Amino acid sequence: MGVEIRESPVSEEEFEEMKRFVHDYLAASVEAEEEGGRMRWYPWHSAAYRYNHILNVTELATEIAEKEGANVDVTRVAALFHDIAKLEADQDVHATAGARVARKYLESRTDYPESFVDQVCTAVEEHSYDGDLADVPLETRCLMEADLLDKVGANGTTLMLLRMGYEARTHMDANEMVERVLERGEDAIARIRSDTAESIAHQRIKRVRWFREWLEDEIADMDPPASTRFDA
Repeated sequence: MGVEIRESPVSEEEFEEMKRFVHDYLAASVEAEEEGGRMRWYPWHSAAYRYNHILNVTELATEIAEKEGANVDVTRVAALFHDIAKLEADQDVHATAGARVARKYLESRTDYPESFVDQVCTAVEEHSYDGDLADVPLETRCLMEADLLDKVGANGTTLMLLRMGYEARTHMDANEMVERVLERGEDAIARIRSDTAESIAHQRIKRVRWFREWLEDEIADMDPPASTRFDA
């Protein structure tokens, strides 16, 4: 009897198992830190936020991959692992560290083809690349575009408004914070290459602009957004 060949190397049960592994790995990373570690008082540096970000990126990357003709399994598994080492490694090496974790996990499951494992790990390792997205494999590009898009729209706006409280700002500064989200959106549009990601970006930016107009209309004497660019 021959070996059964599956059209998709990752079943839904296996994918759910991967999700549990990533969730537990992030939680363990925080528990292992002394004194809370890297700005743990900011919610977006918590295991809960990081896992939510990963799920957002996975959903977006899967949608982009399906519509752009990329390998969906490679893309969604890479998205699931892309920030797994974010809470235990420095920013400039977290992608490489995450690729190592992904490889160790996938290779412990002997059913996955070597080529599949290599593609996933390449996408994880390259997802922080700051050059032209046209220079990376399609699956990596889908992941990178999704990662950019999660910082735009409702999620990015909410996080920026939360940041106001941690920086002891008042609601009068909301316009400035929303402007940062719009700047990120424009940066994302300048980098992304797929029609699918560009369409999502434009839709999200449109909603953020509407929210900014709502703020300006209802909050008296709100200062206009600063023209200075920020590195949030």
